Amino acid sequence: MKEITHELLSSFRAPAFPGSFFLSFEGIEGAGKSTQITRLKTYLEDKNFRVLILREPGGTPFGEKLRSAILETKSEITPLAEAHLFASSRSQLLTEVIMKELASPNTVVICDRYIDSSLVYQGHARGLGVAEVLEIHNIFPLNLVPHLTFYLRIDVELSEKRQKMRNAPKDYFEARGIEFYKKLVVGYDLMHELFPKRILKLDATGSLDEVTNSILEVIERMINKKDEMVEEE
Repeated sequence: MKEITHELLSSFRAPAFPGSFFLSFEGIEGAGKSTQITRLKTYLEDKNFRVLILREPGGTPFGEKLRSAILETKSEITPLAEAHLFASSRSQLLTEVIMKELASPNTVVICDRYIDSSLVYQGHARGLGVAEVLEIHNIFPLNLVPHLTFYLRIDVELSEKRQKMRNAPKDYFEARGIEFYKKLVVGYDLMHELFPKRILKLDATGSLDEVTNSILEVIERMINKKDEMVEEE
């Protein structure tokens, strides 16, 4: 496998649209991403931000077709094919939606999963290699990453418990079993180590309110920092 070099990691950056923010949420199934995204949207709208919620893969007509093709398939897809399919959906989403929306001041784009899912699922858990997935994204606009990523961390046992409570049909990845989920947790912890300034790891085993409060504390500081920069200008 290729080496994860400092040069490769440093090629990834957040979009430069003053006054707007690009956020993402990551974690294994049952971590509470959907709930926290909804709560954050309400909070930001109360602060007069325009908020757009997207999901990956998806977010565009092309991406949604790819999502259905991947998650509903009953046959095996190779890790390399998976990585390129997700990158294709991501490239379309960036060009068609994300960059255009962020160009409008006071906008927050929140993505339910983004590049870190590819790095964890295909790069680590499926064995393609994290550096290989980074290399696929080492071209504009795929080298654009969120300003901040919330990694909601839970263990595999809690994930299984919450999935059973939901009793929803399992998709292509969810059906891979507990050993695959263990690899995902290790992979997400690795992503936090690789991108410590961008990825905020939060203990999501507690109450929803505790997690929400932790997220909002960080968002409040981010907003205040933006306001300070505007005043200086």
